[in-house]
Amino acid sequence: MQWADEVIQYKEELIDIRRYLHMNPELSFHESNTAAFIADYLKKLDIPVTTNVGGHGLFGKISGNAEGPTVLLRADIDALSIQDQKDVPYRSSVQGVMHACGHDGHTAMLLITAKILKKHESEIKGNVIVCFQHAEEVLPGGAISMIEAGVLTDVDYVFGAHTSSAMDTGNVGFITGPAYGIADDINITVQGKGGHGATPHVTHDAIIATSHLISQFQTIVSRNVDPIETGVVTIGEFKGGDAFNVIADSVKLTGTVRSYKEDIKAIIIERLKEISKGIEQSFNVHVDFKYTHGYPALINSERETLWLQSVAEETNGIKNVVKMNRTLGGEDFAYFLQNRPGTYFNIGVKNSAIQADFPHHHPKFDMDEHGLLNGPRVFLSLVERMDELKNA
Repeated sequence: MQWADEVIQYKEELIDIRRYLHMNPELSFHESNTAAFIADYLKKLDIPVTTNVGGHGLFGKISGNAEGPTVLLRADIDALSIQDQKDVPYRSSVQGVMHACGHDGHTAMLLITAKILKKHESEIKGNVIVCFQHAEEVLPGGAISMIEAGVLTDVDYVFGAHTSSAMDTGNVGFITGPAYGIADDINITVQGKGGHGATPHVTHDAIIATSHLISQFQTIVSRNVDPIETGVVTIGEFKGGDAFNVIADSVKLTGTVRSYKEDIKAIIIERLKEISKGIEQSFNVHVDFKYTHGYPALINSERETLWLQSVAEETNGIKNVVKMNRTLGGEDFAYFLQNRPGTYFNIGVKNSAIQADFPHHHPKFDMDEHGLLNGPRVFLSLVERMDELKNA
């Protein structure tokens, strides 16, 4: 009998945990109650817990009786500044805060994994760190501070999972190499000289200058990036002007740059700066350009990914093992994978019949909770066979 076969016994508890967390979300860097709930759950299982790791992060350690590798299994615990618009009994009880990215499901999956692993502690060949990371949604993210605080000490491999509302319930997805992209921020203020709409000749129109700036930004990927490569420049915010007959004094822009490779990112940054300087000269304005480096690309190790994929294919209860789609969304588990080999995989939770098909970060985001069973199934099979990792 596989350890994964035991997950079905805890289906209701898994769903109850997920719904409790969904009803009680906390924003990044403010997850004190969530961390306390997790710590209490692990302590009741007699799992040693280390709290306040780099902030509200925490982890438990399950020590096997035989020699073997130490693996870290990670779940993120923070929510988003989004108003929950679902009409369900477990709707968020916190105004303007919602688990709209599935982190409540991630936490529930890892807690049930820990519960079953504790039962098999004497059979584990190695050690398991169950890591609950704070602040995945907001820069600089919680992964860096947890790593700096020593969460990876003596860890050999790292693994994590993310629910996917684009993948059918029952499926589990894997991909080698780049899986999530570089996620950086642009903040720009274009300062001109405002004035009356009827006398444009005595002004330096910030809106006109900014319009040209945005237009030229959109040529960077199409004309400066090798079309074989991937790059995105998106302007998501344009704020300027106060009245129909007033030429704007200044305009604010925010946006994002995405890619999988640092050299492509460097090309984009260089052109953003060059275009900004050109606009300054062309329109007699000042462009205050600020660039924030966000999460690096998440790169899955080939060896560990292919090994875990084969393990999942042999795990009872999983409907299909499929190829995971790459995304340019950001994910700070990338920092763990920069420091240790491992992989980050997807758990399908899409079910259109129950409206569990809205995209992540949508106010009506939900999941088919039956799909969450596959998270513990993969984690448990991983640990049950992790002595194979040295020969994978």
